[in-house]
Amino acid sequence: MAQTQQDFESPASEAMLQQVADRIRERNIEVLIVNNGEEARKIVLERLPKGAEVHSGKSKTLQDSGIFDAIQDPDQFNALRHQMLKMDRKTQGKEIRKLIAAPDFMLGSVNAITEAGILVAASATGSQIGPYVNTAGKVILVVGSQKIVPDLETAFRRIREHVLPWEDAQVRKVANMGTFIGKTLIIEREWIKERMTVILVREPIGI
Repeated sequence: MAQTQQDFESPASEAMLQQVADRIRERNIEVLIVNNGEEARKIVLERLPKGAEVHSGKSKTLQDSGIFDAIQDPDQFNALRHQMLKMDRKTQGKEIRKLIAAPDFMLGSVNAITEAGILVAASATGSQIGPYVNTAGKVILVVGSQKIVPDLETAFRRIREHVLPWEDAQVRKVANMGTFIGKTLIIEREWIKERMTVILVREPIGI
């Protein structure tokens, strides 16, 4: 039976949420479960030391939870986005690339999590993928439970049929072009203990 788009928007059951959390933990990734975006924001901010160097992708999950705005406060954190936006992409491209490649803290989300605990993230540019994989000191991913899918095949379908059309529409609102899937990351296991944390949110959040 074909999975409908609505299935990509509905929250996971509590039993499934707990099962997936256990599978992710088996992959050397810390997992916390919260009820909503407000609780997720509180936990993230508690884990960022005052003045911490932090970067993020422009994730709807981070925006919906208020995390994206919170980390931009220069009195609390050293958000690399502030520095990046002051630089000239044409003349300082190399410096920008190096600046955002290895933050102490990288925040973001993923587009799908399989029932086996595999994380999947797609990107046009891939700018967040390097830090997720290896170069960030610590990675915190906030993920709504509606992103849990049975397997990798469904994860890729969720990205192409549900996430990409939304992302494309957002890009077309601000630019004379659409977007595409340029790179896809599959995270099966983390090498360094306590480097990566997934905050699973019971309520649907993000896309």
